[in-house]
Amino acid sequence: MTGSATRRVLGDRTAGLFLAAVVVSGFGSSAMSLAAGIWVKSLTGSDSLAALALFTVWLPVLFGPVLGSLADRLPRKPLLVWSNVVMALLLTTLTAVDSAGRGWILFAVLMAYGTSSVLMDSAETALVAGAVDARLLGDFNGLRMMANEGMKLVAPLTGAALFTRFGGVSVALLDAASFALAAGLYGLLRVQQASPATTGAGGWTAGVRQVWGSPVLRPLVLAGSVTMLCAGLNGATLYAVVDRVLGHSPAYAGVLSMAQGVGSVAVGLLAGPLLRRLPERVFTSAGIALFGVAVGLRAVPYDAVALLACGLIGAGLPCVLIAAMTAVQRETPDALLGRTAATAGTLMFAPNAVALALGAGLVAVVDVRVLLPLVGAVALAAAVVLVTGRRTGPTAPAGPLPSSAEA
Repeated sequence: MTGSATRRVLGDRTAGLFLAAVVVSGFGSSAMSLAAGIWVKSLTGSDSLAALALFTVWLPVLFGPVLGSLADRLPRKPLLVWSNVVMALLLTTLTAVDSAGRGWILFAVLMAYGTSSVLMDSAETALVAGAVDARLLGDFNGLRMMANEGMKLVAPLTGAALFTRFGGVSVALLDAASFALAAGLYGLLRVQQASPATTGAGGWTAGVRQVWGSPVLRPLVLAGSVTMLCAGLNGATLYAVVDRVLGHSPAYAGVLSMAQGVGSVAVGLLAGPLLRRLPERVFTSAGIALFGVAVGLRAVPYDAVALLACGLIGAGLPCVLIAAMTAVQRETPDALLGRTAATAGTLMFAPNAVALALGAGLVAVVDVRVLLPLVGAVALAAAVVLVTGRRTGPTAPAGPLPSSAEA
């Protein structure tokens, strides 16, 4: 069943182009995300400022409902194309960053990076929901997560190697090229969409009402909020763990990111079939619990344990995101999809942004060997609450796919 569903997704031209764009842009983004932190760390020598670079990317998520409303009001395909073009051009400005005094340029581009990501994710989520069979959305979202996170198998090491050999500018130009290529792929899409005048009805609060009023979406999104809060705190400790716990240079973060990518590839392939066989809350809770255990293990000062923990994080963390976004696509009318997807993203990822900022300060005053087990315990508690909480809506797994004869 796994292979059959995967082939059906990949055999669809629109889905294939979407996934190809995700692979291309994900490679550049994964390389740049790691290089940005290393770049700031190298310029300033500060673990906190390196973590703050990650926070800058996440900050626009706080304005997700408004940005999602914009995605509903504009033609979605052109939005995807031109957002990628603009980011390709902005990344070339990083050629001017050659000292700590010009680090503000890097932070400004990272802010634009985060803004474009929210817009593009909203537009893409809405377009995919109308182009892919509803019974295959879990498979598509799993493959999308696999493609995006799977870039951590090669992109971070590539970015770290480029940074070490040629500096941050080389990584920025690589990312610019990936955005340009993704723009071309999105330009090849043949999709139908409602008129902007129709999709813009209801204002930006319509997405908030859709998420909060749904007994299916609300518990999944809230569980995602807590999990991503923990993920933000965990992410802020990256360079501190590499330095203080494992005793390596900042570039070793690329190795840990690669291990996380292995876990994400595995869960991306399995997500669709598991969502058809398990209630959403069980699938999500299991992923959160796995993530919580892995975060605690990162405090152990052994490379082998650190690599295992990162792999488990890669397998556990995407579960809540895949389940929540699949539910959003299934439960939301097309006219509200951009806003609802962005609102769900804000509710889940805003805690991540806040936690990255908080964690940037905490790593300076709290031993990460104490902080990480506490964060893991919070995640485990969230998993227990989700799986044992009162069910106010359908949680049964999705029905089986039709046979090839029926399709």
